Amino acid sequence: MATVLMCRRLPRLSRVAAVSTTAGCGSGGSERGKEEEENTGTTTIQLLSPRDYRVSYNPSAYARGRAASQQCVGRDGGRAQGGTEAAPKTFPAAASRTLPPIRSTAPPEPRPSTLLQQTILATLSAEGEKEKWEVHDSKEDPRAFQKGRPEYGALSCSSPEPSQPLSEEEGDALLGSVAACEGHPGVLADCFRRLSCLPAPRRAELPSEPAFGALCGGASRAVGLFSTPELLDVLKACVSLALPPAHPLLDACEAELCRRAWDMQLEQLLLAADCWRCLERSVPSFLGILFSFANLHWRELTLPQFVQLVYIIGEGRRAPADLAQKVESAILKHLDSFTLEELGTICLGLFKSVSGISDHVMRRIADRVSLQMEDMSTYALVNVLKMLRYTRMDHLPLLKELGKVIPERIPTVNIQGIMHITLTYSSLHYFDEGVLAAVATSLPSKVSYCRSKDAAKFLWSFGCLDYEPPNEEEFYSSLVKQIHRKLHEFRKFPEHLLTALLGLAFVKRFPEELIDYALREEFVQKTKASKYELSKDLFTLGKSVEIECPTYGGNRLPPQLYQELTEMALNFAEQEIYVRPEIVEATSLLESMLGGSEYVKNHMILPHTRSSDLEVRLATDGRPVPFNFRAPAAATKRRDVGVSLTDDLMAQLVKGGAHNWPPMEVESGARTHSQERGDGAGRPCSHGALAAGATSQGDPKLGCYPGAPPCLPQPREVRLALQVSNRNHYCYGSKRLLGLHCLKRRQLQLQGYVVVELPFWEWFPLLRRTRSEKLSYLHYKVFDPALLPTAG
Repeated sequence: MATVLMCRRLPRLSRVAAVSTTAGCGSGGSERGKEEEENTGTTTIQLLSPRDYRVSYNPSAYARGRAASQQCVGRDGGRAQGGTEAAPKTFPAAASRTLPPIRSTAPPEPRPSTLLQQTILATLSAEGEKEKWEVHDSKEDPRAFQKGRPEYGALSCSSPEPSQPLSEEEGDALLGSVAACEGHPGVLADCFRRLSCLPAPRRAELPSEPAFGALCGGASRAVGLFSTPELLDVLKACVSLALPPAHPLLDACEAELCRRAWDMQLEQLLLAADCWRCLERSVPSFLGILFSFANLHWRELTLPQFVQLVYIIGEGRRAPADLAQKVESAILKHLDSFTLEELGTICLGLFKSVSGISDHVMRRIADRVSLQMEDMSTYALVNVLKMLRYTRMDHLPLLKELGKVIPERIPTVNIQGIMHITLTYSSLHYFDEGVLAAVATSLPSKVSYCRSKDAAKFLWSFGCLDYEPPNEEEFYSSLVKQIHRKLHEFRKFPEHLLTALLGLAFVKRFPEELIDYALREEFVQKTKASKYELSKDLFTLGKSVEIECPTYGGNRLPPQLYQELTEMALNFAEQEIYVRPEIVEATSLLESMLGGSEYVKNHMILPHTRSSDLEVRLATDGRPVPFNFRAPAAATKRRDVGVSLTDDLMAQLVKGGAHNWPPMEVESGARTHSQERGDGAGRPCSHGALAAGATSQGDPKLGCYPGAPPCLPQPREVRLALQVSNRNHYCYGSKRLLGLHCLKRRQLQLQGYVVVELPFWEWFPLLRRTRSEKLSYLHYKVFDPALLPTAG
């Protein structure tokens, strides 16, 4: 294990204190910041290769066990969308300062002139690639489903150790007779079969030996003379012998298999595809033929053949469109006959290939899993959760059962599995404190195994659900430090850094050094080259830092970019948000109740939070104040038709007993309605959320436009931000606000607004009631004495 003496400055982590209209959020105002700064400049011994790591070429997110990896090393393929498990990426050149190579590789050589030189060069290239990866050695086997039925023996190359092993002396003798095998394809194939029975250490040495290179050359020249079973035997032997994916013999085998594929049986095609998978070789042409062949012979597929086909589809990251309907039909046909491991494999195959699946089929799968979850391996269960997340399926029986089963398993699950479990909860907006607490407890000891993607998803998931665990200091500090260690990876995947920082911002944490890095020009340019749309995330992060961290002195986004992003947000709101029926109705009724459109403004007070607000202003005596002078001129005549607030009226509103009010003060069917004065998550703010002194000077910029009458500042007024919420603002089936909306309400308060919510569970049912009932409800919400400075 390599060791290096490092002297480095630990990250500075700003933690926003309780929301206040006066207090800033400097890094020195929190326990977290102090703890980090106390360690600044210390000298530490850092282990570069954490214990239990191993070097492995292109491993899957769930690396197979050591025994399985010696025989069949899986191929993960490229990175897929939607959180799909992806092959680890190469470290950029800058990473070499942190992770020195384990062994030196041979320098590049001129193009080899012999097959032996090609073999040696391909082997050295593969070894060089191995040095770039480090991965947690998981106990999960992604091919465990093949052990459930004997039929998979003919469909896969995951065979057990040979019953008749070959001794090293016999192997050497066999290699010495290679010259006599030339021109005899049957003898060549038998040589490969027998050499694959050598002990594993001896097999690992073969690719670099001249005699083996000569054997491969003879097989390449005779590849067209092999019978199909012989050719498949050679391919299976190549798996056991661990030939590198770019080996010349594999080039010849692939070309020959593509040539004769239409004359092969489906069983043979599936076996060849499994061999390519284990050899980690990309064979798109061969897979295309396999899928076309399967499409023509769909009715002939047995259950094991179907599962193996879906497995291959997933590993190849390709989903033939013409097979989608047939896959669903086959799932429904065999649903009760699949083993639980096979069911997990099917879900993983669909997820990796980004294949759609109907809600009906996914619900049927979830129904079965929820009844047998305790008997299911964690690996298979996580695969089902991936597909549940992909289809956005809110299957309560499964999620509730998961909350009973998974917490005790968390300590034994590898880091990628824990990440996918956590991400499922946040993606479905389903809050389960038992599961999240178990994750938070287990994570710090495993954090060194996190890829940049994993750390980012953990931070996003906890922030999205607005959950800070009991060990929050240890949990967050360990992840932030891991983000620093993996900073080089964000040059290639900038989306992960923004994901992490937004997740932290949701829970009022702002690591200043990371923010400074994310807002520098160089990184912003990298986000533009990403395949994801990241401008909204930059917008949210940049503006959040401006509002919540006034002492921040690092990089900021340029004003021109802010202007462009604001215009984009407002244009989107004009088309998609302002026109929503529940918002249009609330706006219209408020205008009617208060005396005109100049008393209400439906707009985005904070465009970077991506949702609208209904702004209303009240004088200290409770009367509405006009401020929206963009209103039509005709509407200004109704400026002073606001409703006067009296103690008698409020008593009647609270008791709900009046039925003889004037038209704008009609009967109140109002129940006791909660008022948003806290931090948006049910926790009251210590400063009273502006309730006792929420006054502000009128902002001349708000509601003004060129040519409009001047917006004169009011001596004392309360600015209300009415939130017309919907189900997507809350955790599933609860009144727990999601992180983004907690952030928005917190920032509105910092900007001098009093947040008043029209919660969907109150407002939506009222949309079907009479106009007078809706008006009385809005009147109760707006004219609450507790909102005024003189309250109390």
